[in-house]
Amino acid sequence: MKGVLGDDRLGGLTESAPFVRRHVGPSESDTKAMLGALGFAALEELIDAAAPAVIRHPRSFDLEPPLDEPAARARLAELAGRNRVMTSLIGMGYHGTHTPEVIRRNVLENPAWYTAYTPYQSEVSQGRMEALLNFQQMIIDLTGMELANASLLDEATAAAEAMAMARRVGKNPSHRFLVDADCHPQTIDVVRTRAAPLGIEVDVRPAAGLGGPCFGVLVQYPGSGGAVPDLRAIVERAIVERARVERALVCVAADPLALVLLRSPGELGADVVVGSSQRFGVPMGYGGPHAAFFATRDAYRRSTPGRIIGVSVDGHGQPAFRMALQTREQHIRREKATSNICTAQVLLAVMAGFYAVYHGPEGLARIARRVHRLALVLWEGLRRLGFEVENEAFFDTLTVRLPATAARGGARAVHERMRERGINLRVVDGGRVGVSLDETTTPEVIARVLAGFAPGASLPSAAELDASARPCLSAAMLRTDSVLRHPVFHRYHGETEMLRYLRRLAARDVALDRAMIPLGSCTMKLNAATEMAPVTFDGFAGLHPFAPPEQAEGYRRLILDLETMLCECTAFAAVSFQPNAGSQGEYAGLLVIRRYHESRGEGHRNVCLIPASAHGTNPASARMAGLDVVVVGCDAEGNVDVEDLRAKAEAAGGRLAALMVTYPSTHGVFEASIREICGVVHEHGGQVYMDGANLNALVGLVWPADLGADVAHINLHKTFCIPHGGGGPGMGPIGVRAHLTPFLPGHPVVADANPYDRGGTSIGAVSAAPWGSAGILPISWAYMKLMGHEGLLRATQVAILNANYVAARLDPHYPVLYRGPGGLVAHECIIDLRPIKKACGITVDDVAKRLVDYGFHAPTMSFPVADTLMIEPTESESKREIDRFCEAMIAIREEIRAVETGAADPEDNVLRNAPHAMRLAGEDEWTRPYSRAQAFFPAEWCREDKYWPPVGRVDNAYGDRNLVCTCPPMEAYLDEAAD
Repeated sequence: MKGVLGDDRLGGLTESAPFVRRHVGPSESDTKAMLGALGFAALEELIDAAAPAVIRHPRSFDLEPPLDEPAARARLAELAGRNRVMTSLIGMGYHGTHTPEVIRRNVLENPAWYTAYTPYQSEVSQGRMEALLNFQQMIIDLTGMELANASLLDEATAAAEAMAMARRVGKNPSHRFLVDADCHPQTIDVVRTRAAPLGIEVDVRPAAGLGGPCFGVLVQYPGSGGAVPDLRAIVERAIVERARVERALVCVAADPLALVLLRSPGELGADVVVGSSQRFGVPMGYGGPHAAFFATRDAYRRSTPGRIIGVSVDGHGQPAFRMALQTREQHIRREKATSNICTAQVLLAVMAGFYAVYHGPEGLARIARRVHRLALVLWEGLRRLGFEVENEAFFDTLTVRLPATAARGGARAVHERMRERGINLRVVDGGRVGVSLDETTTPEVIARVLAGFAPGASLPSAAELDASARPCLSAAMLRTDSVLRHPVFHRYHGETEMLRYLRRLAARDVALDRAMIPLGSCTMKLNAATEMAPVTFDGFAGLHPFAPPEQAEGYRRLILDLETMLCECTAFAAVSFQPNAGSQGEYAGLLVIRRYHESRGEGHRNVCLIPASAHGTNPASARMAGLDVVVVGCDAEGNVDVEDLRAKAEAAGGRLAALMVTYPSTHGVFEASIREICGVVHEHGGQVYMDGANLNALVGLVWPADLGADVAHINLHKTFCIPHGGGGPGMGPIGVRAHLTPFLPGHPVVADANPYDRGGTSIGAVSAAPWGSAGILPISWAYMKLMGHEGLLRATQVAILNANYVAARLDPHYPVLYRGPGGLVAHECIIDLRPIKKACGITVDDVAKRLVDYGFHAPTMSFPVADTLMIEPTESESKREIDRFCEAMIAIREEIRAVETGAADPEDNVLRNAPHAMRLAGEDEWTRPYSRAQAFFPAEWCREDKYWPPVGRVDNAYGDRNLVCTCPPMEAYLDEAAD
């Protein structure tokens, strides 16, 4: 029936994929207008012209019908409800914690923080970098080291990075790395995985038996089983003294909460300290994401992996933060880079740093003392019940020996009784169990644990046990120095002040909640609130990664669903979610290829062909996988030179292991020769690794496996809507064809992490948790379920439309450097500023910084070609926002023309002086040869909603010459700048 509201039938209320309208920016009328500007009548016509027929393959795209937002949320709530969140006292690097609500609501759930990009553009990242500097200062104080980076992916990979650095800087002839057997098992496994292709021998033994020639030592502090090792004795012991003569490094994997009470590893002689900051307010999330830390001596500053936030000055002599030393290091040094790290865990490091800011040193000490006291109470209770605790000195973890009596049973019986009481303990072996307490532990939990160990026994009260428990840590083990002395850790303990501090820092940055971020190769698209909401559901956030599988039914179902959908989008046979960054996916994929060759008796294959245009992480990952990099040239159009590829493949002969290729190319075009390229590699016995950075141009249109790829990583933080989080979290799962499935990553704790393993064929663990950063997988699940196959295809089509529209609008002003079939680009375009630089000296930096005055984050600068900008609008940006960006770029071109014609001073002009910091607006006397209005309000929209840059252009050279990456009082910076 029809009424005044139109068709009232049910079909009118359940139209296909209503969420697609929320995710895809351009309306139908805008899409038609953009197509008209390009000379096409329909999207399909544009795609047929841009994507050559040779890469297309008729294939069904079979996903379930899309859900609407309420249905998706309900389904996710149901999956979360299938997870049984118990009191997990498993430990092993993962602990219950209380996320302060002011941090949960205003950071973790705030798009101003989670939609920001990596802080390569200092001027629009000052708030985030101040938060990261807080994190670095916290780590430096707790570890007693001189320098810390701004986070790594997880504790296990941080330990592997420490091993690699020890070998790199020590110049020690030994190939042996000694590992304390009381390190977490996942750490030992990841270290072994990383060591194997580099020819490093990992020797695992008890700490007391660590001896002999080596280039490094790794010790857990406190140990995985709970014991607090005498770190000073380990350092001073003759075996380590001999190692030090040979310039070996002592690496320590430490618990930051324990370090609040225990003497710092730096004071005790350590060279490197790594660990996880998870228990500082970050939910367990079934394994991640969590920010690892890496601290070391200042002497190793240039060999430290990851990113370091430093302090410099801006063009006005005012203090300003910047990424120091390692900025895009892997893109510069490529296979000689310190590491392949391109994603950290910034959002989680920010949370951990704010946790310390909110609690302050006294608050952290209260938490640490309470956890330790509860462990003493538990120890006293177990002693009274007749149980033996292995570790005499401990912080929060006990390993309990079980008498094998009929009444009490062995470990299995204890675990069963504990689970009946809602508690998980660590599975050690048949005669021992582990118990790790944390911030969320209460006396009532202690009583339940004791009852589980001795059912029916008469139990003393917690108060009685507390009164009789004796200390277990000697004075020599405890800190005597104070930590977190900087004022930032003392000012914001009240929620009002903390709330305003978070708001003030967020306002200094440009994130997606403020404007389009047109970064090429980075796919800064919508992270919808519906997709983000389940991250903080208790059923997803509160689960320990080593909880029994029957307690994780919801996660297991979600992961299987997501694997099925990703296989449908890529034509791969299986997906491993363990790699928790795109660079980790590259590394894991190459290890899978190497293991495949070894299984066929061809372990000698060790040459990796990489096009000159490849991402910088590609050659760095290849070197980490023990491969020799051979660069393949590109032709004048930016495509892979097929003849050069053929020649290099023939030269490699039986040593050819793999080709790493990005598709669409890093130059933003669909290369018609991709099938031929893959064919050449296969002809010579190699495997094809596809970098999935540009998958946003393929989903529903082209299937990587059909092109000839054998393995590819899938950036869930790009194509599938996990947010960039200021430079992390990321997820880089790998998809493989059927013949590679047995070699996917496994895990030493969770046996079924690789269900395809054929009795030890797996490459081992590449990350600490079995499914990487599982806590953010609900985001990609929700995106795919909301979009359905038609919506995903539409997103791909509009991503290509938006990029070509940008190229068409800007080409008359800035020539587009590379084009594909039909003179079109794929999902991004590169504009060439080299003629401008040659004509008048205005640089790509000048344009990028001037965009800040217009309220925009700059596109990707000078990659993959120097003096260019790579622009990727994504499908989520509306025509209105794209036009606004193009108008800003065109206006900047007119400002450049004024320099070219002499109408503007060649040095003292609006571009050279950009960005114009907020403080300049209040200057009494304006002496520049252009007006304040032109400086601060170059476009009409700036008068309506102005982004005020907090600093002027940052002096990068000054920051490297005067490296400061701690938090002394701001007055010190001001005094130094004045000098």
